[in-house]
Amino acid sequence: MNLDQTETPLYDKLHYYKNKSYDSFHVPGHKNGRIFSERGYEDFRSILSLDFTEITGMDDLHDPHGVIQQAQTLASDFFKSDFSYFLVNGSTAGNLAMILSVCKTGDQILVQRNCHKSILHGLELAGAQPVFLSPAYEEDTKRYSKMEIDLVEKALVRFPKAKGLILTYPDYFGRTYEIENIISTAHAHDVPVLVDEAHGVHFHLGPPFPTPALTAGADVVVQSAHKMAPAMTMASFIHGLKGRINLEKLCYFLQVVQSSSPSYPLMASLDLARHFLANTTKKNVEKALDHTENVRRILVEGDGWTVLPVSDQDDPLKIVLHADQGWTGFQLAGLLEQTGIYPELADSNQVLLIMGIGEYAELSSLKKCIATVNEQLKTTSKHATIKGRVLFPSKIQELLYSYEEMKTMQTTFVKWSKAVGKVVAQPVVPYPPGIPLLVKGEKITIQHVELIRLLLEQGARFHNEQIETGVITFQ
Repeated sequence: MNLDQTETPLYDKLHYYKNKSYDSFHVPGHKNGRIFSERGYEDFRSILSLDFTEITGMDDLHDPHGVIQQAQTLASDFFKSDFSYFLVNGSTAGNLAMILSVCKTGDQILVQRNCHKSILHGLELAGAQPVFLSPAYEEDTKRYSKMEIDLVEKALVRFPKAKGLILTYPDYFGRTYEIENIISTAHAHDVPVLVDEAHGVHFHLGPPFPTPALTAGADVVVQSAHKMAPAMTMASFIHGLKGRINLEKLCYFLQVVQSSSPSYPLMASLDLARHFLANTTKKNVEKALDHTENVRRILVEGDGWTVLPVSDQDDPLKIVLHADQGWTGFQLAGLLEQTGIYPELADSNQVLLIMGIGEYAELSSLKKCIATVNEQLKTTSKHATIKGRVLFPSKIQELLYSYEEMKTMQTTFVKWSKAVGKVVAQPVVPYPPGIPLLVKGEKITIQHVELIRLLLEQGARFHNEQIETGVITFQ
């Protein structure tokens, strides 16, 4: 069934009520923008006029029968899914719901190790027993970025009772792998595949973008529409194929983890983001890619980094700068920010810049900024870089304790000098990208301590101020 992808039913309904003359005797308290702080009124007034609630005609996200249902059906039609739902609490909500829908306390589940922290939160909430599968290091990316089919097959044989396989595709930097073969391998063992595809919503535009996880046969896919499509922050999708998933459970847990007062501006932005993608032509994509290539040509002139090449396994809208010897990604990102260029993230060795599906960057200004950075690098001191460190020493790893056991265990704060051999009671997460270096229930090694200390020296930011001196461990 091909629907009219030029339609935007939810947005149209909001626009109708915005222009309708009526008095609000319902929430929200700003009364369609008539009551608001003078300080922020000019910035907020246009969006406040679209900020409705579940009044007659506006439908209900948690029991849709009207315009929200129509908008979600249009999304399902575009993404070629059996079902598609709007997420107003970000991809985090989708990740939690899909995990809770497939496993319960004590269930084993296979998990790609370089996953987002929200995946770990979902595992803990479910009380599952994760089996972590470590990605392989790729020289092309200088990162642990490739999931190997042989490793997945080995884990499926070793853990035949696994309730699912959770993948991250692409990684934050836009790198993909042979997901079709991995999904086929999991399905051959009758194991559903859940994919955190936060950075891949635009893959559905087709080549030269990589194959979308849903097209590759994934059972449930979560996408952050706000990351690579023009949606508001937090606005995300969850899609899936019927057969291996209990849809009733998934819908139930979506209600559990999402707000009972969903934001209509966020949902309308999803309606419009789908409309944008569905009506983006090949010519539009070519213009965006040409624009990205022009930006690459300017960035190549930077003295402190190498621009990593793009293969057919990479998202061409992601630009990765690899720090040259002696520099760190944190230093380079700081210098870029001083000139007005704000990257998405930096780590010890790399800086990530994310382009959009359109032309927007001022190239002449970018050239001047890079020239300024080159001058500043001449007087910037160099740092020790992180090279040759094994990030994930075990290919297949289980936690030392179950989440149920950890609930009752006593904890204590330990300085890093005495932390080796202890079992960490809280994840150690540099943010961004939000991928834990240590997961709750993992034993701390000397390599972990050395890496964390070096990252702190280089300026990495962690989601816990205590990390500067130590970590909470189990007694």
